[in-house]
Amino acid sequence: MSSSTSTSAPPPADVPTSAAAETPSRKMPPAILCIGMAGSGKTTFTQRLNAHLHAMKEPPYTINLDPAVRSVPFSVNIDIRDSVNYKEVMSQYNLGPNGGIMTSLNLFSTKIDQVLSILEKRAESTDMTRILVDTPGQIECFVWSASGAIITDAIASAFPTVIAYILDTPRTAQPATFMANMLYACSILYKTKLPMIMVFNKTDAHSADFAKEWMTDFEAFQTALRASEDGNDDGVGGSGYMASLLNSMSLMLDEFYNHLDVVGVSAMTGAGIDEFLKAVDKKVVEYETEYRPEMIRLREKREAEKTDRKKDELDQLMRDMNVGGSSKPKSVKVERAAVMSDVESDEDEPLYGEDSDEEMVEGDGDDEGLKKRYEAALRETTAAEKEDQEQLQAYLKRNA
Repeated sequence: MSSSTSTSAPPPADVPTSAAAETPSRKMPPAILCIGMAGSGKTTFTQRLNAHLHAMKEPPYTINLDPAVRSVPFSVNIDIRDSVNYKEVMSQYNLGPNGGIMTSLNLFSTKIDQVLSILEKRAESTDMTRILVDTPGQIECFVWSASGAIITDAIASAFPTVIAYILDTPRTAQPATFMANMLYACSILYKTKLPMIMVFNKTDAHSADFAKEWMTDFEAFQTALRASEDGNDDGVGGSGYMASLLNSMSLMLDEFYNHLDVVGVSAMTGAGIDEFLKAVDKKVVEYETEYRPEMIRLREKREAEKTDRKKDELDQLMRDMNVGGSSKPKSVKVERAAVMSDVESDEDEPLYGEDSDEEMVEGDGDDEGLKKRYEAALRETTAAEKEDQEQLQAYLKRNA
C-alpha cells in the first residue's frame, strides 16, 4: 500500500482504534464511499471530487478498492493493487473476473486494521479533511460480499461515513429503470445502515430534475408511468403487470425517499459538487446524532452476547469435566487411592484393589457349595418345564 510519509509518533498500543474514534475531543474527517452500478461514473466522480477539494486547499485522502482497474485518473494514497495482484489471483485460484474481484477484496480485508491505523495517523498529523473511497465497478462484489461488509463496518466504526450512491441519470429517465435503481438504493441503505446521498451523475447529458420531482411528488411519477403505458424505444412499457408493480413500489418507497438527500452533479463539468459537499456535511451531523449511537449500541450488544456465549461454553466444559462439588454425581462413591504414607503406616493391610492370601484360600472352599446350588436350581427349572408341558397336552386333548 502506498501512503504519504509521516514523522508523528503512533498512538499508544493499548488504545484500540474504535475507542480512539469515540473520543469526543477528536473531530475525525468524514469518509465518502462511492458506490454505484457499472458505468455510472464512480471513478470519474471521485476524480472530480478530488480535484475540487484540492482546488479548495482541502486535500482528501483517497483509497482505491477496485483491483481490476488498469489506471486511476487521480492520485491514490492507499491502493488495493499494491497489496493484491488481480490477475495472479485469477490464475492461482482458477477464477473468473467477478470471483477474482471478490477474492482480492477478501485478501485485502485481512489488512483492514493496518488501513485504519494509517488513516488515524494521517487524521492526527495532517490537514486531511475527507476520505474518498472508490469501490469496484461490479457493485454486487462489494455491497453483498463479506469482505465489503467488513471494510465498510471497519471504516464506519472509526470515521463518520456517508454512502454516495452514484446513478447514471440518462439511464434512469424511464419509470421502470428509475424504480429499479431506487430499490437497489433502498437495499444498500438497509444493508449498510449508513447515511446515503443519491447522486444523479451525468447531468450535462440529461437533467436530474425529473428524478427529484418523482421522489417528492407521487402524482408526477404516476403521470410519467401512464405516459409510458404504450412502451418506449427500448421495449420497456408500463402496461398491465408492470404498471401495477411500479405503482405499488412507488407507494412503498415514499417513506424511503424522506431519508435521502438528492443531488444532481456532472463529473465531466464539475457542476453540483458544492451542493454535494453541503449534503455530506449534513449527513455527518445525522451520522453523529442517529447512526453512531445505534452502532455503539449494537456493538455493545454483540460484545455482551459474545461474553455470555463464552461463559456458557465454559460452564458446559466445567460440567463435562465434573469440576466442582455441585457437578459431581451423588451416587458415585469416590474412593481414596493408596499413597506411600498409607503403605508405611499400615504395612499389614493389603493395598487398594488387592486380595489377601486368606481371602483367596477361603474362596477355594466355596466351589462345592456353588455346585450344589446350581444342581438344585436346574432340577427346579426342569420340573417347572415338565409341568407346563403336561398342562399344554391336557388343554389340547380337551379342545380336540
